[in-house]
Amino acid sequence: MFYLVSSLSRKQKAYIFLAVDLALIPAALLFTYTVQALPMSPLEALWRTLPVLPYMLAIAAALSMRLGLPSIQLIAYERHAVGLTAIFAVALIAVSAGLSVFTGLQLPLGTHVMFGICYFLFVVAARAVLYQVVVAIYRRAQPRRRVLIYGAGTTGTQLAQALKSHDSIDPIAFVDDNTSLQGMTLLGLPVYPPARIAQIAKERDAGRVLLAMPSLSQPKQAQIARRLQKMKLEVQALPSFAQLIGEEALVDKLTPVAPQTFLGRKHAETNLGEAALSYERRVVLVSGAGGSIGSELCRQVLACRPQKIVLYELSELALYTVHQELEQLTEGTRIELVPVLGSVTDPRQVRKVLCDHGVQVVLHAAAYKHVPLVEANPLPGLANNVFGTQTLAREAAEAGVERFILVSSDKAVRPTNVMGASKRLAELVVQDLATRHPDTVFTMVRFGNVLGSSGSVVPLFQDQISRGGPVTVTDPNVRRFFMTIREAVQLVLKAGAEARGGEVFVLDMGKPVPILQLARQVIESAGYTVRDEDHPEGDIEIEIIGLRPGEKIEEELTLSGDLIGTRYQKIFCAREAYLSEIEVAAVLRGLRHALAAGDEEAARAVIDRWVEGFAT
Repeated sequence: MFYLVSSLSRKQKAYIFLAVDLALIPAALLFTYTVQALPMSPLEALWRTLPVLPYMLAIAAALSMRLGLPSIQLIAYERHAVGLTAIFAVALIAVSAGLSVFTGLQLPLGTHVMFGICYFLFVVAARAVLYQVVVAIYRRAQPRRRVLIYGAGTTGTQLAQALKSHDSIDPIAFVDDNTSLQGMTLLGLPVYPPARIAQIAKERDAGRVLLAMPSLSQPKQAQIARRLQKMKLEVQALPSFAQLIGEEALVDKLTPVAPQTFLGRKHAETNLGEAALSYERRVVLVSGAGGSIGSELCRQVLACRPQKIVLYELSELALYTVHQELEQLTEGTRIELVPVLGSVTDPRQVRKVLCDHGVQVVLHAAAYKHVPLVEANPLPGLANNVFGTQTLAREAAEAGVERFILVSSDKAVRPTNVMGASKRLAELVVQDLATRHPDTVFTMVRFGNVLGSSGSVVPLFQDQISRGGPVTVTDPNVRRFFMTIREAVQLVLKAGAEARGGEVFVLDMGKPVPILQLARQVIESAGYTVRDEDHPEGDIEIEIIGLRPGEKIEEELTLSGDLIGTRYQKIFCAREAYLSEIEVAAVLRGLRHALAAGDEEAARAVIDRWVEGFAT
């Protein structure tokens, strides 16, 4: 039957509808004669009407075609089509009455009116029956997906109404949190509480839930979706109809608040001033050029109009991305960009790059910086951060580079993790080289967390919010120094120009910011509320997960606490104790043996022996 119905052309279907409509005329006449009080039997009255019936059918066919009734699809037979049917029925009343008078049939006017009413009802009922028959044929022939609709409000009921005529989707029930709706039946579908979703889905073989609650906040929708996905249900969300036609802005058009909004203090001066002269017409190598800090270093060095920038990067994708961006910025200038794919731990490549391009300034930002990852992989972290720095710095001195600036971290001060210890060891290596190579100015720049950098806390919070939370904080007492990427890079470049050799530069970053407070600010800036004991109806929950391995409650910027001012208001210099050449050699020898043996405990023993304040 399905193949027969589906093979019919549009014209053939129209002929079938026309035939049904014409066949209903004698049926309506017989029914009318049956219910009317006539001086003759219904069959006798119909027999007397037979001479005029062909004329009535011919006129009816012409009127029907003129009104377009046979061409209206069953799925589209709604208010407008019913109105046309009513007009057609009224016209048949006039035709019936006219033909009755013309042929001398003695029928009261009320009989003709009753015939028109009966015919109208017969046609509408026939269309409804045909629709149900066709739908049943298609449903039996094609597999249908049974779905639950979460939300019995306006959007949910409109969705259910639309899906009732869908070829392959069958709505079976509503689910709603509103207790006043639970137990009701809307559009023929029962409304259940959310607690029964798993049971209903199993009993009625529903594998998908459609979220029809566009007014609900995005985090709450995400929370519901995750709960349903744990039940092995497929989840899809529907925007409101106002959003679909453009009267409301879609949630996807919203953008996160810029991370620097949460700095909690005034921005430091971002004008390089005289410091730009140290990079003007120079050949500058930026290691880790594809990272957050490295790419911003490249952008700001470009503003100093160097002769050439060598982009040194281990990640192919990161190198490609930054090179594509900088090519656009250098268009129309004489600044040369040289992308180099390689590792700073490779001495032969480093030596070749430095010599071939005549590098004059090295900005060393290549490092593994994520504390938990380096804590879980201490040997690769030490190899990259310590030996990579030693290789690049040593080769820079051998090649006669003018300045070498190491990008360090506040986690290098009395570290409790391998990442911080590796950065402190890198500082010690650079300090040692500064004492033995006076022709190259070696310096270090130490700063706190950079807002908006890859893997930093604000983008992490924003990502967690977009997924409905919770926002995770390791400890309610954790506090951190923060600065923007732009400030961090300004510090590096100014320190590079100010350095005389061996200094550690830090930025006055104000008071450390409580991470718990920062989490609240990020949630509220996204337009949501915090869900806690005082506000159980809030959108996003803050979850305390405990300190991660190697994480401190609060970071420091210096070992001694003594800061010396510079000509830059927010930049200070900390002259700290350093190891002798023999001691640094012993450190590197111990680490090299640990790496060769793959012995993490031996590596940690070296750190514990030589890094001041190290504690795990």
